[in-house]
Amino acid sequence: MELIVILQEFCRIERKQVEVYFDGAPTPQAGTRKLGAVSAHFVRLGATADNAIRSRLKKLGRAAKNWIVVSSDRQVQAEARAVHADVISSELFAKALKQVRDSAPKSTDERKLSQKEVDDWLKLFGGKRD
Repeated sequence: MELIVILQEFCRIERKQVEVYFDGAPTPQAGTRKLGAVSAHFVRLGATADNAIRSRLKKLGRAAKNWIVVSSDRQVQAEARAVHADVISSELFAKALKQVRDSAPKSTDERKLSQKEVDDWLKLFGGKRD
């Protein structure tokens, strides 16, 4: 979840949208959740995030050339390049995230969550609204 928060901040600063894939979600937690500009894909146990990324690239078809795939897996990188998507290693992307966070203006005000973000987090964690 910390990664999602970091990615949300990145998306806010860079005005981008991100899809992130996680391996090993138990069946009840598997699925996709839209959390602001971040679409988090929790891939069920028995399947892999790498295969989910491959499937997503295939579904994108020609539009894959407009995407950047972040992965250090060489096979995923090769398949992304084959559909003309740009590729960045996880290490380079982590450095870029840090640079964006470090260069962002610091605010003394704590950011307030929107009602939709609160509802998304409650749904994600199964919490009840007070």
